Amino acid sequence: MQRLSKDNDDNFYFLLQKIRSIACYLFHLNIQESELFFPDNIEIEISKKTQRIRYIFIDEKLICSIRPNDGLILLTIMGGEILKKIIKPPRLRVKINDEVAEFVSQGRNVFAKHVVDADIEIRPHSEVLVVNESDDLLAIGKANLNREEMLAFQKGVAVKVRHGSKK
Repeated sequence: MQRLSKDNDDNFYFLLQKIRSIACYLFHLNIQESELFFPDNIEIEISKKTQRIRYIFIDEKLICSIRPNDGLILLTIMGGEILKKIIKPPRLRVKINDEVAEFVSQGRNVFAKHVVDADIEIRPHSEVLVVNESDDLLAIGKANLNREEMLAFQKGVAVKVRHGSKK
């Protein structure tokens, strides 16, 4: 792996614009929001073999990785916290009952019957922030259902959790 920053590579700003464009598409961000999410001081780690972007760091802390087969951004809890500060509720959020918040924060999946509310733009396979009723980040995951299904179904996994905040 090779780590790039604005100080050591001429190709850095091209890669930065590419990452920001992906974030705008995936998370429905505007240009200013994408610049806040990926500021100029990030470090980009690329694969030496394929020259593809693999990991993105801020202050030596991993905020997300880029899945190599399709280029999707996979958030870490830190990346989710940054994104949550930038966007206003209910964007990208799945709100769950406080009674199951502890289990979800440990990395357990979110079942549809526990969903209180969700962003109307959530589609299956989109990256989501799982929050409690006070809008505290509990987990990061991939939606299995859209908003209408999450609120209507009483069975089934609504969000496949990848990272819990306490895991």
